[in-house]
Amino acid sequence: MRDEADKEKGRKPRRSFSRKKVCRFCADRNLQVDYRDPNTLRLFVTERGKIIPRRISGNCAQHQRKVAAAIKRARQIALLPYTQNVI
Repeated sequence: MRDEADKEKGRKPRRSFSRKKVCRFCADRNLQVDYRDPNTLRLFVTERGKIIPRRISGNCAQHQRKVAAAIKRARQIALLPYTQNVI
């Protein structure tokens, strides 16, 4: 439907270029997934407390699983909050 409207108006279809995201943990071998490091884990949690998905964070499957497990463990021992105090 939109393509037909664009053709009628003479617009060129937009091509979006997005760079492939690289897993931080694969790129930097010194960086490890650790539940005791809440500052690193906060990069992978939204302000509402949800774990950021792999397609957005750019993690590989192996490290995304480790990050999710570390976040859940850090929440259980109160290093990370389940939710933020958003008012």
